[in-house]
Amino acid sequence: MWWKIILLSGLAAVIVFSFITPAPQNIIGEASRIFYYHIPMAWIAVLAFALAMIYSIRYLRSKKIIEDIRARSAASLGLLFSFLATVSGSIFARVTWGSFWNWDPRETSIFILLLIYGAYFALRTAVAVEEKRASLAAVYAIFAFLTVPFLVFVVPRVVPSLHPADSVIGADFKFTMGTTVRLIFFASLAFFTVLYLWLFNLTCRVGVLYRKIIEEESL
Repeated sequence: MWWKIILLSGLAAVIVFSFITPAPQNIIGEASRIFYYHIPMAWIAVLAFALAMIYSIRYLRSKKIIEDIRARSAASLGLLFSFLATVSGSIFARVTWGSFWNWDPRETSIFILLLIYGAYFALRTAVAVEEKRASLAAVYAIFAFLTVPFLVFVVPRVVPSLHPADSVIGADFKFTMGTTVRLIFFASLAFFTVLYLWLFNLTCRVGVLYRKIIEEESL
């Protein structure tokens, strides 16, 4: 219970300090405050999809349904945080570029990512047999993650983009943020990661309980 208090207090502190301290970037101004939330959400999406791949591999090796539940839970939260990253990025785009959507390489990449993992859940709903559904979904999740590094890290850096460059680490591999900005940013990254792990645990537990209910009703 104590860690939940620390988590909620930490998130509250991040929110407060992200608004009462000077904006992270002087040129962009107030809109750059979304940086404290947009990047952690994108990071969590990558982490969630990576976990979905790991649990999918574990399912194929063990055929334990709990691993499928974990893979599905990780992917569902990854999809949620991808959507939140898209929304926060669109708000930033509206303020700085004048339009919510510009088909910028980063916007396009995350849109494709949403389609890829949306198809993952479409596949799960299309197969009725549990073991076959879990196996097909596991294979899909493994191959789907292979696109994540390419879409998130490669494409936006090889194609000209409106997106601010070197917002965290510069070309010389040094932090481009001041001390205050760095503290708030990494605190946000840490607390949102813990929040994700908490949500992941809750989602897995709900998945297990739901399966037990279905099994009891089928008896």
